[in-house]
Amino acid sequence: MRVVLDGTPLLGQRTGVGRYTAALLAGLAALGDPKLDLAATAFTWRGGGGLAQALPPGVEPAVRRVPARLLQDAWTRSEHPPTEWFTGPADIVHGTNFVLGPLASARGVVTVHDLSYLRTPDTVSAASARYATLVPRGLRRAAAVLTPSQAVADEVIAAYRLDPALVTPTPLGVDAAWFDTAPPARGWLAARGLPERYLLFVGSAEPRKNLPVLLEALRRLRADDPDTPPLALVGPPGWGPALDTAGLPAGAVVTLGYLDEAELRTIVAGAAALCFPSRYEGFGLPPLEALAAGTRVIAADIPAVREVVGSAPGVRLVTPGRADAFADDLAGALATTLAEPAGVSATAQGRDHARTFTWHRTAELTAAIYRRIAV
Repeated sequence: MRVVLDGTPLLGQRTGVGRYTAALLAGLAALGDPKLDLAATAFTWRGGGGLAQALPPGVEPAVRRVPARLLQDAWTRSEHPPTEWFTGPADIVHGTNFVLGPLASARGVVTVHDLSYLRTPDTVSAASARYATLVPRGLRRAAAVLTPSQAVADEVIAAYRLDPALVTPTPLGVDAAWFDTAPPARGWLAARGLPERYLLFVGSAEPRKNLPVLLEALRRLRADDPDTPPLALVGPPGWGPALDTAGLPAGAVVTLGYLDEAELRTIVAGAAALCFPSRYEGFGLPPLEALAAGTRVIAADIPAVREVVGSAPGVRLVTPGRADAFADDLAGALATTLAEPAGVSATAQGRDHARTFTWHRTAELTAAIYRRIAV
């Protein structure tokens, strides 16, 4: 059974979808199933040459250069060209990033990570807004639909009136390296303008992540306690309005930008708390990884985050509401968390919770879907 996955998210700086795709490919290859002949493609004109280096052992590249934007335009209007023109023969084609193109004879699988383009359309980029057309077309082509959480599965079923049997949650995992990562050294922090105690946000700087509310909570915290630790922002630039840091002193917010995976684990492991105030998420990998690193979490009480980490020790969930009320509640949760010493028991239990999410399980669930739909 030849399975071709979309490896385009592996190219460039990896955000959540890129990390999912990389871990899924590695996990599928590690299953050692002789019936799975794994390959990955990339829909790109210039970047396809780097795909082979991004693939784990046991996964072959299957790339034919194509302008991605032109291809997506064609796929929004018709059932041509079929995906196999670019991948070669395939029994199953897996669109790992929302989009499943037309198929000649292969069976299709598509992963829908969230419905932000429907739920919070004011917060998505122009590229993501195109999913409003591309996703439903892909769903009509798919023999199976995967989501990262039951919350998103329920939303997809309701929004597109799908048979629930078509949709399967395949929860994401946590790399083993997170569980024994050491906090950063003083010199590492000082070189980046951070003291030993700091708050942390991980994610792209986009409107859906609710950073203005987090900054307002920081202002309110500092008004009561000028010694409140600074907030470090980690992640790619994103899009949307520039962040307003008015009323915050120099050094209260430190933007570090994109960090590689090793540095990301290090800075998460040393944080006093991870702040995750998102308006909407499909899973919530940063809070789960923070628990694995022994770091406490303050997060918005939204369905996917509540599903993934809501019951874990070391997590405080804050109910979103009006921006000012949410900022007040967030500031209160942060103040309480900072005032409490980190409990060894809670840290251990948080790690135990995170250990229940493995990429091996993600791969096993996905492979089972492939076997079920194979003709």
